[in-house]
Amino acid sequence: MRALVARLDSFGDVLLAGPAVRAVAARAEHVTLLCGPRGAPAGRMLPGVDEVLVWDAPWVGFDPPPTDRAGIDKAVEEIAARRCDTALVLASAHQSPLPTALVLRMAGVGRVAADSVHYPGSLLDVRHRRDPHAHEAEAALALAEAAGFPLPAGDDGRLRVVPPPDAVEVAGPPGYVVLHPGASVPARRWSPGRSAEAVSALAAAGHRVVVTGVPEERELTAYVAGADGLDLGGRTSPELLAGVLAGAKAVVTGNTGPAHLAAAVGAPVVSLFSPVVPAERWAPFRVPLVLLGDQRAPCAGTRARTCPVPGHPCLDQVTPEDVVAAVEKVGAEGARQNTAAEGARQNTAAAEGGRRGRGEAAGSGREGAA
Repeated sequence: MRALVARLDSFGDVLLAGPAVRAVAARAEHVTLLCGPRGAPAGRMLPGVDEVLVWDAPWVGFDPPPTDRAGIDKAVEEIAARRCDTALVLASAHQSPLPTALVLRMAGVGRVAADSVHYPGSLLDVRHRRDPHAHEAEAALALAEAAGFPLPAGDDGRLRVVPPPDAVEVAGPPGYVVLHPGASVPARRWSPGRSAEAVSALAAAGHRVVVTGVPEERELTAYVAGADGLDLGGRTSPELLAGVLAGAKAVVTGNTGPAHLAAAVGAPVVSLFSPVVPAERWAPFRVPLVLLGDQRAPCAGTRARTCPVPGHPCLDQVTPEDVVAAVEKVGAEGARQNTAAEGARQNTAAAEGGRRGRGEAAGSGREGAA
């Protein structure tokens, strides 16, 4: 069976699709991930993906391209060339999966599944209703299971990426705190002044601080890092950023892609979370977490890109001292979990060794296709 999973929006959204992609990969011979240009770098890091097909769809994103027949026809041809038997269309609760489903039908995909509150006509074979309170990663997993792709035994459903490169040469030895001050929209960013104060406060508390950002944020990261932090703004690819985050004892960031990348490498997160979208659906998934920010602020649930409340009180009332305390709390929780996980690995290894000593075979490998 050849399968396609579509998640057409941002970097973090694609990372949140990762557990569902692994569920599909456990039963499919080949998995194509259909995603937009902003999500493609994340897609290339997901286990279980055999091919990433990039399409900038005209109904997704902050600045979508114009709708034209030639663009749709090209997308249909590209998808049809993959000869996929089945597809999952993953989308946020506020998005409709039906335009994507129509394109997949035109491309000859025989079986299409999606969450949809709207009547799909003949576009969907599996019309699933998502739990409105489910985290995005859990909602995607629920759809995958409804479509016949449960998580395989032994997969805990956490976010995951392929092993990242070692980042010691750029970030130094593990054990630092990463502060990522940027975000895709202003409403989700802590102010630069607060971020710079937090770097100084963390350094004064004895932490090594690494400041990260994309190339367009170099001026921001240089200001935030100041004399107390290591400025890596614009110096990391997505893969290398994953390596930097993997070496962190805590990651301080807003509701943005690197928060989910931190979760995918198991790093504890201090989330400066603007409530313009609900934390129950978008917070870093299944890692040690401290959530900062007023989740009952007037902007809650507005999906605003620019804060509608003067002074950005949901985030800028958070102090650098709050961040230092949260880093110490989440770092201690992460250390406890790492110790427990290492103990579990050692016990498992000892048990496997005992079975091998008794002549029993130890199973391994990816689950075969259904």
